[in-house]
Amino acid sequence: MTIPNSRRFDKKRVRDPEWASFVADQIIADDPDVGVYTCAAGISPSGVVHFGNFRDVITAHMVRKALVAKGKDARLLFSWDNFDRFRKVPVGIPDSFEEHVGKPLSKVPDPFGELGSYAERYQKDFVLGMERLGIEIDFRNQTEMYESGAYDDQIVYALQNKDKIADVLLSFMTEKAMTAKQIDPQVYKDEYYPISVYSTFTGKDATKILSYDGDSTITYLCKITKQEETVDIRKNHIVKLNWKPDWPMRWKHEQVHFEPGGVDHGSPGSSYDVGSVLCEKVFDYTPPIFVGYTFVGIQGLGAKMSGSKGNAVSPLDLLDIYEPELLTWLYERKAPNQSFELAFNSEIYRQYDEFDKEHAIEGPSFRQCVGFGQVVGWDADKFMEVLGQSDLPYDKDKVVIRLLLARNWLEKYNTEEMISFNESVNTEYVSGMSDTSKDQIMRFKKELLELDKPTILDLETLSYKIPKESGYPEEDLKKEQRAFFKDIYNLLISKNRGPRLGTFLWASDTTLIANLLDI
Repeated sequence: MTIPNSRRFDKKRVRDPEWASFVADQIIADDPDVGVYTCAAGISPSGVVHFGNFRDVITAHMVRKALVAKGKDARLLFSWDNFDRFRKVPVGIPDSFEEHVGKPLSKVPDPFGELGSYAERYQKDFVLGMERLGIEIDFRNQTEMYESGAYDDQIVYALQNKDKIADVLLSFMTEKAMTAKQIDPQVYKDEYYPISVYSTFTGKDATKILSYDGDSTITYLCKITKQEETVDIRKNHIVKLNWKPDWPMRWKHEQVHFEPGGVDHGSPGSSYDVGSVLCEKVFDYTPPIFVGYTFVGIQGLGAKMSGSKGNAVSPLDLLDIYEPELLTWLYERKAPNQSFELAFNSEIYRQYDEFDKEHAIEGPSFRQCVGFGQVVGWDADKFMEVLGQSDLPYDKDKVVIRLLLARNWLEKYNTEEMISFNESVNTEYVSGMSDTSKDQIMRFKKELLELDKPTILDLETLSYKIPKESGYPEEDLKKEQRAFFKDIYNLLISKNRGPRLGTFLWASDTTLIANLLDI
């Protein structure tokens, strides 16, 4: 099938850092006198609305921002496709919910009995996440749109043009596919209807349309109860357009100028191509510009996340460890067709460091917050005292926020990185130490106990003093200092490395330190 006036944006230009500006220029050139430009996105809330779905929003958001930067009024329209059917029971939801399969998501009860519906359960956290990210969104509840009658004219129009729609759908089927599915084109056209009907007897879409009067009345069979019913779809709002005609219908209804989609929607012959042809040939509207985006990965959580599998990570989950500005930046700095990964492991240190450097942010790094935060028991005031003694600039509000995120990262996802003091002397480690190393530890302990209210600098000086006093040649001194620090950390926390030693000692109980160094 040849796609008339295909609006898929050129892949090479999408790779350019200014891709959103190019898209905005094209939108304006196509429709220069529009009052409000519409960038659209949407999702069916069948499970956790996860970080991959967020790329749909952020891609549309970037084009909206580019339009605004060019002096245009633009909105980001996000559709909750909660009038879609409940297809299957995901992991983590009681098996008893099998009885609701086939109902609209908005008509399925909340599994936890707290909210108005299954759909609302998964919409709520996503909305909260977008609010925290500061992304302005015009939400559309598709159940409300359908049940209000807003789409009545379009549904009747689609029914009246059902043969045209069927012809387009058939044109995208290969001979091989039709043979495999035993599809006879004429029979397909005769039996095809572009709608699903939610039975008034069961609330489910297990129905078959028996007849259509050419206007707004249909007769359908409820396959479960075997009952027939004749309804006027302008009065009984139990009808929903099927996905492929629904998408272009809404493009026209909302006057959409741009909508992105995942690679599955944008591949040749996929739903965007079908929708584009339906948009022009049936609904008489120029399809919106389309940009396909690749999916986002996750490091540090093992198996691939999936909303239907019940283990997906939402933007709200990400905001447990990422500052909102950093999270948005990670998505925006990559072109839509470039993949990247979010991190629940130590890769997050690099991401914070790159963000801080690019935005000239002063203050403690995320790594420092993880390391020193736990040393000071996550006490923000004590942590800021550490920064003050170290002559490090900081913003109090930012310190409080970053400490909380660092604590979440450590205690929720990286418990193996947590620091805990040994309960007694590490005799196993001591047994492998040389007499010289043991002597250094004993001298260190003695001088540590002699210090009266030492500062971090005092303790740093002491930490470097002991190896220097041992008389090592200059070329060996750094190596010996590392070995001395390794001994200290293993005796205190059974690790080869730890937080900066002077700060670690300052924030810790001196008596406990001395007892663990009593070798």
